[in-house]
Parts: sequence; structure tokens; C-alpha cells
Amino acid sequence: MNILSRLQSWGNWLTRDPVGFLVYLLYLAVAVLSTLILHEVAHGYVAYRCGDPTARMLGRLSLDPRKHLDPIGTVFMVLFGFGWAKPVPVNPRNFRNRVRDDLLVSLAGVTVNFTLFLLSLALAVGINGLLWKPELISAVGSRELISSDGAAFAYLVSGQGSQLTEYMRVPWLQYVQRFLMLFFSLNLGLGVFNLLPIPPLDGWHVLDDVVFGGRLSLNPQIHQIARYGLMILALTGMLTTLLSTLTGAIESGVLNLFLLMTGRV
Repeated sequence: MNILSRLQSWGNWLTRDPVGFLVYLLYLAVAVLSTLILHEVAHGYVAYRCGDPTARMLGRLSLDPRKHLDPIGTVFMVLFGFGWAKPVPVNPRNFRNRVRDDLLVSLAGVTVNFTLFLLSLALAVGINGLLWKPELISAVGSRELISSDGAAFAYLVSGQGSQLTEYMRVPWLQYVQRFLMLFFSLNLGLGVFNLLPIPPLDGWHVLDDVVFGGRLSLNPQIHQIARYGLMILALTGMLTTLLSTLTGAIESGVLNLFLLMTGRV
């Protein structure tokens, strides 16, 4: 769904069901804030453990949203499912081992996001059997009910789950599953986005540390050129297409694995 279609859909929803839309915004706000904040706190905490107290001294180990949120990055997170917060300040000179510790700090945020993705998707799979009536699961399949390209997912996340109440065993669980669906989708999107090997993203630091021994990060010209490349990818829509392809493949693979493990394929 492109940005214009999404805004039009939200406008129609606001007109049709203002209370439901406000509830959705509340869910979305909690999911976005927690996803971005935990990502940045992870960076700062690991940097502190590696000998750099910069983030701690500047109050960046706090869960206070005002310490972390970047306005544009937060809007991107809401509209596109990927975005960024204010980068945690890190001074590599304080690291005990510059290359190794830079790698650990770079991986900390995405590790938290992928962990939260796995946990929330696993919980969504677990709740699925409690929420829906067995005959619907048998007829449609668990994957169709949970996957982000499935009809039930679209209904729940868009606040239209009440239209499916007759197929539910425990209707109030739809609100829990709705949040989990938003949460695993946002964490996966942020994790994949940050692993792209483009400055200043975490994936760039990982590539530099593992392949080039941290030498590329010392060249500011590379960062400048690559930032323009990232902007071009975003403005042309190529970035959204790339991320949608990657996140779709990962989500599908992990979901199928969880369903196989629980015997619900």
C-alpha cells in the first residue's frame, strides 16, 4: 500500500469509526515508541558495557521517548513500517577493542528488534488457536489468519475485527493479537532496514567491521555519498519495495516454521 492509499484508507476509517481509529492510533503509538526506544537503548547499553559511558551520561539509557525520537524517522515508522530514532552517541575511543565492540554495538539494536519480532509472532501464533473457532482455522488455515498478507490480518489491524466476531471463540483476544501483529511487523521492518549495508545504518558498520576491519567508517566521504544514495532509494520507492520483499520473505519463513513446530500448518 502506497502512502496516498494508506492516508485515504485512514481518512475513510476515521469518518466511519472515529473511536476505532483512535484505538488503532493508540496501539500504533505504543508499538512504534517501544520499537524505536528499545532499539536505541540497546545500542547505548551495549556501548556502556563495552567501556563507553557517553550514552549513559547523556541520559540515552532512559525509556523516556523525548530522549530518543526523531520526528521524521517516527513519521516514517508510522507510514512505512521502517524509520529511525536519534542515533545514540558513541565514542569508539572508549571501547576496549574498537572493531569488536563497534560490531557488538551495531548489532545490539537489530538483535533486540529481531528478538521482539520472534517473541510477538510466536505469541500471535499461540493466541490464534484460542481466538478463532476450529472450523474457521480448518477452512482457512492458520497462516492466512496471521500472515500480514492475509485477510484476517488486514481486518484486525484495520480495526474491522468486529465483522469477524461470529468466527471467534474469545473475541477480546482480537485486541491482543492486533497489537502483536503491529508489533512484530514494525520490529521486523526496523530490524531489516537497519541491517542494510548503507551508511549510517547498523548494517554498514557490520559490513565495515567484519570485512574491512573498521577502516571504511573512518572515511567521511563514503558516508556523505551513501547518504544521498539512501535518500534516492527512499524517494523513488525502491527502498520500500526492497524492504517489503525482504520482510515478506522473512515473515513467511518464520511463520511457516512456527506453524510447523506447533502442528498447525
